[in-house]
Amino acid sequence: MNNSTLAMSPPSHKRLLCAALMVALAGLAGCGNKDSKPKVGQALVSVNGEEITELQLSEELMLANVPPAQQAEASKKLVEALIDRQLLQNEAAKEKADRDPKVVQAIERAKALIIAQYYMQKKVGSVARPTAAEISQYYTSNPDFFAARKQFDMKQLVIQSKDLSEEVKKVAENAKSLDDVAVWFDANKIKYMRAQASRTTSDLAPDMSAKLKSMPKNQLFIVKEGERSMLVAIVDVRDNPASLEVASPQIEKFLFNKRTKEAADAELKRLRAAAKIDYLKTPALAAAPAAGTVPAAPAPVAATPAPAQPDATPATSDAATARGVAGLK
Repeated sequence: MNNSTLAMSPPSHKRLLCAALMVALAGLAGCGNKDSKPKVGQALVSVNGEEITELQLSEELMLANVPPAQQAEASKKLVEALIDRQLLQNEAAKEKADRDPKVVQAIERAKALIIAQYYMQKKVGSVARPTAAEISQYYTSNPDFFAARKQFDMKQLVIQSKDLSEEVKKVAENAKSLDDVAVWFDANKIKYMRAQASRTTSDLAPDMSAKLKSMPKNQLFIVKEGERSMLVAIVDVRDNPASLEVASPQIEKFLFNKRTKEAADAELKRLRAAAKIDYLKTPALAAAPAAGTVPAAPAPVAATPAPAQPDATPATSDAATARGVAGLK
């Protein structure tokens, strides 16, 4: 959803209120303390004697990432959300909600997360952006993603995986088309749904792209995805190149995000190497991290996720990373 929608549409008020309520948790720790520090900034609203200031509104606008052109409209909604938050905070103070163990735990978790994220942002904030030469080199090194990109147009019959029997596989192997399989499904009362899909070589793992490029048109293959399975036929293969000019912004973003994540991982690795970590008890529902692994950590930017794949073959981590710039039009 874009920022314009956030600022203008009716449902945005609910989202802004939710954001305000989340931040309210941080205030519960001191909601009953009369000696807490006064709020800074010119007051905009007074709610039962508690002021909502311009500084608070500015922080909410920043957190919501509202563009300047939309800030006037968004400010109205955010002020109302801040009023709602203050009312809830006041009532929570009357009921001593800040003493509830669950609330205390949530506040401590939020506090720890914010501090950790701030530290990581500070550490990786100086990561250099990729140069034009690095962007060009990535473009040239991945022709299947860009200059030589192919698009596969496919037709599918979607069935429940429990119906994907050995007999069905045999029928698909011997069928000349999806229509032949559909006729057999009808005759054997197997429920199915027709679908169409298009994927490009930038969407897929390299090994899957190579397999699809080598397949003749209308050859059937089967994809199993959890509770559903698909019988697929490629009906057309087309050139769908992306120029360096078009691809550059996304390549730059992908390389920068990747570099940022690597910097965050390196910092965590350094901290772990310097720390004395003793696993005193194995959690009942989760195994301890395997030796040599580094768990996910709060980072300001994550690598761009790979798009959904129409194959059941797991991709390698390198391939998944490389597909971070997929989906260019």
